[in-house]
Amino acid sequence: MWLFLCTFVASMAKEQSSVKERQRVDLDEPRRYKVTIYNDDFTTMEFVVKILRVVFFKSQADAEALMLMVHHSDKAVVGIYSYDIAVSKVNKATQMARDEGFPLRLTYEPEE
Repeated sequence: MWLFLCTFVASMAKEQSSVKERQRVDLDEPRRYKVTIYNDDFTTMEFVVKILRVVFFKSQADAEALMLMVHHSDKAVVGIYSYDIAVSKVNKATQMARDEGFPLRLTYEPEE
């Protein structure tokens, strides 16, 4: 029994030493995308606030401040997200606008 145990332990030591160590690969953070909302002459301010609250989860005060920024500056960045989330939010907000008959425009582009 003792001989078997010693042979087993020696065998395990050989197996462990023959395992290759993985080389560490440096991974970059995934690229992030900023979502921008644009002003137009037809979409109501109330609807823009609704979009900012429902789709982008902004508070009432933040949504109103962003809406006014869009109104005065013609556009505003409403959030920075991973690619999939940015695309999803733009599509959801655009579809909500179209369902209500508004030409609201949102875009996403890589963050610099």
